[in-house]
Amino acid sequence: MTKTVRPKTRKKGKMPRTSVSFSAEVQEELNRLAEKRKVSVAWIVREAVDRYLASENPLFHQIQ
Repeated sequence: MTKTVRPKTRKKGKMPRTSVSFSAEVQEELNRLAEKRKVSVAWIVREAVDRYLASENPLFHQIQ
């Protein structure tokens, strides 16, 4: 198995962790996207959450 390296877009240091469960279908799609983009599933999920929060609160994106 090849180690996936995500783009360095986050500050270094500890980040709080959250556990999330997905249906088998969603997990398969996340795995497919991650492999295609050569990033981790965690990176895909963080990116999706960042985009969602930015769309709900445009100032959120500016704070990061």
